Amino acid sequence: MKRINSYDELKATVEKYKPLLDLRKKDGINVIPEKREILVCGDTGCASSGSIKVLEALQAEIKKANLEDSVKVQLTGCFGFCAIGPIIKVYPDNIFYVHLTEDDAKEIVESHIKNNIVVERLLYEEPALDNIRVNNEKDISFYKKQNKIALRNLGLIHPERLEEYIANGGYLALGKALNEMTPERVVEVMKASGLRGRGGAGFPTGVKWEAAAKNPPVNGKKFVVCNADEGDPGAFMDRSLLEGDPHNVLEAMAICGYAIGSDIGYIYIRAEYPRVIERLKIAIAAAEEAGLLGENIMGSGFNFKLELKYGAGAFVCGEGTALMHSIEGKRGEPRMKTFSSSKHGLWNAPTCLNNVETFGNVPAIITNGSDWFTSFGTEDSKGTKVFALGGKVNNVGLVEVPMGTTLREIVFEIGGGILNNKKFKAVQTGGPSGGCISAKNLDTPIDYKSLSSIGSMMGSGGMLVLDDTDCMVDIARFFLDFSVDESCGKCTACRIGTKRLYEILSKICEGKGCEQDLIDLKDLALSVKNTALCGLGKCAPNPVLSTLEYFYDEYLAHVKDHKCPAGKCSALLDFVITDDCIGCGLCAKNCPVGAVSGEKKEKYVIDTTKCIKCGTCIEKCKKGAIIKR
Repeated sequence: MKRINSYDELKATVEKYKPLLDLRKKDGINVIPEKREILVCGDTGCASSGSIKVLEALQAEIKKANLEDSVKVQLTGCFGFCAIGPIIKVYPDNIFYVHLTEDDAKEIVESHIKNNIVVERLLYEEPALDNIRVNNEKDISFYKKQNKIALRNLGLIHPERLEEYIANGGYLALGKALNEMTPERVVEVMKASGLRGRGGAGFPTGVKWEAAAKNPPVNGKKFVVCNADEGDPGAFMDRSLLEGDPHNVLEAMAICGYAIGSDIGYIYIRAEYPRVIERLKIAIAAAEEAGLLGENIMGSGFNFKLELKYGAGAFVCGEGTALMHSIEGKRGEPRMKTFSSSKHGLWNAPTCLNNVETFGNVPAIITNGSDWFTSFGTEDSKGTKVFALGGKVNNVGLVEVPMGTTLREIVFEIGGGILNNKKFKAVQTGGPSGGCISAKNLDTPIDYKSLSSIGSMMGSGGMLVLDDTDCMVDIARFFLDFSVDESCGKCTACRIGTKRLYEILSKICEGKGCEQDLIDLKDLALSVKNTALCGLGKCAPNPVLSTLEYFYDEYLAHVKDHKCPAGKCSALLDFVITDDCIGCGLCAKNCPVGAVSGEKKEKYVIDTTKCIKCGTCIEKCKKGAIIKR
């Protein structure tokens, strides 16, 4: 793309490229169209399920049918509904095909593309409509309550093609800021929008920008930093946004740079995201070549350069000060918050640090105005929030909903209810820093104030759904294990306190606990929460405190009755062979310690003194005759 030298040139370029998306913005054509586009989800989730092979097979079939002039097949970002990938969408028909393999490509081309006959067997079966197959995304319950702002381009544009981002109004927000707004006005709009940080703390974004703007530069420098160090177990919001729409974040960072008076930004990205890194490199190079990043952006005199910095997988580097130490080449450890990063941040200069999703909202706010953004959400929390919905739920995927949407709506409407018709038990929000929310709080609206009031937190957006087979003591232990492993060790409260919490939880799960352990567990958790240095340590006890609050009876069962109600803690269970045993001997043959004995065609027995409760016998039994009791 040639260099864009002015805001007027950018607007003309947008008009020039708008037709690229014309077919994708039409809905449901009943006659055979002259041209079609097939968009294939190229996000890591679908790619790992074989979507790239599906793409290649479709391209080969289109070429074989001599339809290359009328049908385009290309990658796009995440469609969100990860549970049913690989996914493709056919435009302008707006047909949504799921669970594809490369072997389906020929039928799609022969039936749908050449003869306009939809391949019914590849459509989504909607449980809310008695498993009727639906062909349009808008009829799928997973999407009905979503409202996409940060994710607005995912599944619509090719992430590596700048012209497609521009075709959907890309970089117009930056052009508007540079040509129609002062830096002060940009800050005012961000403050009025009510956007709060989506990385977990929920600090007002506009207030943060204002502080960085007012503080004087150090050695002539201020910095913009994007925290893309997504480390929560099960979280993939930032990865998907950057992977599917990298220019959105680049544009937002440039707007932030203009607002605070910075000419350089860093994206701190974990090295475990190679596809994201590659697409960011492509996007930065394309934006620089087009004059949308770098020197004299759009002829405005404003300069803004972006660099990538790679993290080595340390969870603590998601904490702002530890992240900045890592960029500086130091050990990734937090510092005391004696002063804000807006005053003394990266290399002691004023620094504006926001996470990926926070930046993802900025261009839309500048383009549409603060009043538009505040029309979504609640009084306390404006806009939308992206969640990685996972665990024991039917519809696993990436979800963006207005703030104020209830947990019940997310789990049972968007999420399609609990897997295998099990009973809902809890939902963990905020990853290892969050808390477990019980069924009695399912109607809690998702916003910062409401979640905090019930002992949880928004966090970056991980949402893990649990059913009645999950042990809440074991869940707390799982998250403590993660926190222990990821502690940087700088402060005693986190280095030793989380380890002691983990040891007490392990003792309880192994059937060796007593009621005094529950008292000690709560006291220690509160001590760690109140004395740890950074957010990792302060929030690490949340899973313990919330499960003690809402599932105390389960803890009591472990320490008083030495039973695990969920049947999860092996040390508290016995493996028993029932009368359904047909005496095939597979359990005895595969038991690694010889704990199973019996005669052929007779009921076998397990010697509980030898049994190590590995579960091999249950796995091998074809009749389901071995149970945990």
